[in-house]
Amino acid sequence: MITIYHNPRCSKSRETLALVQAHADENQLGLQVIDYQKAALNFAELQSLLTALGTDDVQAMLRNNEPEYASLNLAKADVASALSAVAAHPHLLQRPIVTYQNKAAIGRPPEHVLSLFKKA
Repeated sequence: MITIYHNPRCSKSRETLALVQAHADENQLGLQVIDYQKAALNFAELQSLLTALGTDDVQAMLRNNEPEYASLNLAKADVASALSAVAAHPHLLQRPIVTYQNKAAIGRPPEHVLSLFKKA
């Protein structure tokens, strides 16, 4: 199952969804599309997503151009504070994020997520 945390108003998210949909169709894989602004992720889900990204740098998950990023001083936030902020303000989550087989990638650029599907 492929999961994409998607914002339908974002062009990069739509481009990434198209790539992932094509891969899912070609390989007969299920695809779950989550509009994370309508179905906000909780702290534990965000923590799991950070782990799947393979980094402990929470800044990779944050949209640093959002007003709350500055007002909440997230540039200097620890992981717990940053994830709590994203749980409270879902639009702070970088988009899109695709997960597959316990790994995740951010679709910036959209082609970046294709690395999830390469055979080892």
